[in-house]
Amino acid sequence: MIRKIVNGVQEATEGVKDDMTFMLGGFGLCGIPENAIAELVRKNIKGLTCISNNAGVDDFGLGLLLQQKQIKKMVSSYVGENDEFERQMLSGELDVELIPQGTLAERCRAAQGGFPAFYTPAGYGTEVAEGKETREFNGKMYILEEAFKADFAFVKAWKGDEAGNLIFKGTARNFNPCMCGAAKITVAEVEEIVPAGTLDPDHIHIPGIFVQRIFEGKNYEKRIEQRTVRKR
Repeated sequence: MIRKIVNGVQEATEGVKDDMTFMLGGFGLCGIPENAIAELVRKNIKGLTCISNNAGVDDFGLGLLLQQKQIKKMVSSYVGENDEFERQMLSGELDVELIPQGTLAERCRAAQGGFPAFYTPAGYGTEVAEGKETREFNGKMYILEEAFKADFAFVKAWKGDEAGNLIFKGTARNFNPCMCGAAKITVAEVEEIVPAGTLDPDHIHIPGIFVQRIFEGKNYEKRIEQRTVRKR
């Protein structure tokens, strides 16, 4: 059996450099690779292109990288609750590519599956389609979207085993599974690592073949982006 466990986040992020492209799982603050992001901040690498649904909030998640001006370009679906993201985008300090959420997921899956590109109707007739090839299928227009090309994918799972098999929990699954195997190196941080053979094969969401490094994360905050409660 191939053991993919590494000794903590420092070893897991070996090889990261300036000007690389990273995929980072999560949706808002749900299911983000907290330990990996904190380590990227600590390493102070710069000129990064980050592919993620959004950029967290001002003081958490990818917002920490934005605060340190480590991100050169964000490829996302929306700005969200991050005021610094909005400020840098409007001031021209940050290059931003906003794309439809389904297209973002599919560009990850295309990279994961080894497909160079795909056609989608999402964004046709809008600025999303500018400069892209278009084609008609059955009377409907589509635009050609290319698969992402990333150096590292950082994902967060609930539980994993020594071979890199992963189980996600609830809505924290979000973009994490489709980013596994979609970059040259996939790093999975998990809340618990168990021996190989422990996980029920029917419950595994991502097989270990899509993961190169796995480590057990520590001190998860699991912040809630917007907490709302009903009036009593």
